[in-house]
Amino acid sequence: MKQHFLLLFLILSFSLNAQKKAELLSPNGEIKVSLNISDKIYYTIAYNSEVLLKDNFMQLSLHNEVLGQNPKLTGQKNNKINEVLTPVVPLKYSSVKNQYNSLLLNFKGDYSVEFRAFDDGIAYRFITNKNGDAEVLGEEFMINFPDNYLLHLQQPGGFKTAYEEPYTHIQSNEWKLADKMSVLPILIDTKKKYKILISESDLSDYPCMFLKSTGTNGAHSVFPKAPLEFGEDGDRSLKIVKEADYIAKTAGKRNYPWRYFVITKDDKQLVENTMTYRLATKNQLPDVSWIKPGQVSWEWWNEASPYGPDVNFEAGFNLDTYKYYIDFASKYGIEYIIMDEGWAMSTRDPYTPNPKVDVHELIRYGKEKNVGIILWLTWLVVENNIDIFKTFSEWGVKGVKIDFMDRSDQWMVNYYERIAKEAAKYNILVDYHGSFKPAGLEYKYPNVLSYEGVRGMEQMGGCTPDNSIYFPFMRNAVGPMDYTPGAMISMQPDRYCGTRPNSASIGTRAYQLALFVIFESGLQMLADNPTLYYRNEDCTEFLTGVPVTWDETRALEAQAGEYAIVAKRKGNKWFIGGMTNNNSRQFEINLDFLTTGKSYKMTSFEDGINAGRQAMDYRKKDTQVKAGDKIQIKMARNGGFAAVIE
Repeated sequence: MKQHFLLLFLILSFSLNAQKKAELLSPNGEIKVSLNISDKIYYTIAYNSEVLLKDNFMQLSLHNEVLGQNPKLTGQKNNKINEVLTPVVPLKYSSVKNQYNSLLLNFKGDYSVEFRAFDDGIAYRFITNKNGDAEVLGEEFMINFPDNYLLHLQQPGGFKTAYEEPYTHIQSNEWKLADKMSVLPILIDTKKKYKILISESDLSDYPCMFLKSTGTNGAHSVFPKAPLEFGEDGDRSLKIVKEADYIAKTAGKRNYPWRYFVITKDDKQLVENTMTYRLATKNQLPDVSWIKPGQVSWEWWNEASPYGPDVNFEAGFNLDTYKYYIDFASKYGIEYIIMDEGWAMSTRDPYTPNPKVDVHELIRYGKEKNVGIILWLTWLVVENNIDIFKTFSEWGVKGVKIDFMDRSDQWMVNYYERIAKEAAKYNILVDYHGSFKPAGLEYKYPNVLSYEGVRGMEQMGGCTPDNSIYFPFMRNAVGPMDYTPGAMISMQPDRYCGTRPNSASIGTRAYQLALFVIFESGLQMLADNPTLYYRNEDCTEFLTGVPVTWDETRALEAQAGEYAIVAKRKGNKWFIGGMTNNNSRQFEINLDFLTTGKSYKMTSFEDGINAGRQAMDYRKKDTQVKAGDKIQIKMARNGGFAAVIE
C-alpha cells in the first residue's frame, strides 16, 4: 500500500513539474496570453477569445545551455503598472499612458521571462542573471499561424541591407522555407478584423532580429552572426571577413530586447501606437534642453541647383549656394540645413573642409540667421575619428547625418549606441541614414532624432504611394522615419520622368503636403529646391508651419495599405493629413475633436479635378469650421489632403 501511494505521489509530482500553466490578461481583459510550460515555454495569444497566434515558443541558446528547453519554473510574480510617460521628443503625444499587467516567470538556471499585456498588445523578453559573459549562439522566436494569414514583409537578399526594399505581400501558407527572410517590422493581416504588428524594442548590445518562414505556416527568428574581423571595402564601409559562431557576446546579467506584438481590431490603432517607446529604456541624458527637433532644408535630392533671377552665382556645392539655402531656411523659420557629401575635401577626412564650401563661414552665417548646420558623414569616417564630435562642437555644428551602415549585427547595433552617447556629450544631434529601423535607442538617447531604414523619396520613381501607404501602419509605427518628403514637382506613376536636378515625386501635390502631417521624424526634411518653394509660396508656408513634435495624434480613417487620414494637435492648432494609394477615395470627416464653442479657420489643400492625370493640380481653400462640422475629403489616385485648423 505504501508503495502504491509513493508511486501515485511521484506521478502527481512529475505531472505538476512537467506542465505549468498561466494566463495574463490586458488591463481591459480583451487580449490574453496563455502559457504552457512543458518541454518548452509555449504561449498562445488571443483577442476576445479568438486565437491569433498559437503554440508559439521561445528559447535562448547559450554556449553551454539552452534557456527555455525543459524549463523548471521556480516562481512567478504578477504586477500592474499604470503611469504616464513624458517623451523628450514627442512624435505622437506629449504624454503617453503606460498601463499594463505583467508576469515574471523565474526558472532554474538563473534566468527569467517577463511578459507584459497592454490593451493594444503583448511583449516578452528574456532576463538572465549569470556571472561573467555569455555567448549567445541563437535565439528562437517561433510563432505559428492557426489560419492562412496575409503577411506584409520587407525582404532583403541577406543581412547586409539598408531596409529600403519595397514591401511584399505573401499568403502565410505560401511563404516557403527557402524564401527570403524579412526585416522587422512585419504586419500580419489575420483576414478577420485583427492585425498584428511585430517588432522589437530596447535593442542594446545585441543584433537586430529578422524573421524567416518555418515552411509550416509560421515564422521564426534568424540573426546575423557577430563579426570578428573586417577588411577594406572602399571609403564608405568595411567588409566582414570573419564571423563568430555566436550572434552576441554580452553580459551574463542583463535584460534582452523586447519582442512585441501590437494587436489591433482597428487599423487606426496601428497609426496611434507607441509600443516601442513604452518598452524602451528611459532617457539617459541628464540635460535635454539643447535637443531641438525641427525641419531641415536639404540640398542633395535637388542637386544644390537653385536658379532664377535672384540666383546671380553659379549654383552647386559651394559657399554662395549654401548661403542661399540658409537664407531660404531663415525666411521660413526652418531650423537647420544639411550639408551632404562634398562639404569636406575627402569622405575619409572630416577635419579638412572643402574651401569652396567654407563650413566655418557658413556656421557663422547660419548663426547670424538662426539656422543650424548639420553635416553628412559616412559611419566609417566617424568610427575612425571618434573625437570628431568634440571638434564639431567647437566649430558650432548642431548635428550629424551618418550614412551607409547597412548592417544590423551586434557590432553595428553597439556602434549606433556608442555614437549616440558620444555625440550627446557634445550636444550633437544624430540622424542615422542607411540604417536599420528604430528599436528604442532614440528614447534612451533622445539626441537621435531620426532613422532612414525606409524606401523613401531618394528612390525617385521607385517610391510609390502604393508602397508608402504602408508606412503609417508599419515603418513609422515603430519610430521616426527619414523619408525626405517635400517635392514640388508631382507626377502620376504612368507619367514619371523626374530625375535630378529636376527631381520629382510620384503622388499629387496635396499628397506631398499631407506627408508632413502623417509621417513622423524629429528631423523632417524639405527635400526640394528653394527655387521651387519660393515659386509655390502657399504650399511652402503650409509645409514650414507643420510641427515635427505633437501633443496629440488621432487617426480618423485608416486601412493598412489603402489610405490614412490623421489629425494631429500642437497647442491650439490642428493639422490634418490624408494619403491614398493608386485608388481615388472620398470620405466624410467629423471635426468632433475640435473644442466646442469655438470658431476656427481651416486652410486646406485638396487634389484638383485633374490631379488623377496632372498630379500638380491642387486647390487651396479657406473655410470657417467648428466642432461637429463634417467636411468632405476627396483624394485622387495617389492623392492626398492637407489642412491646418486654427
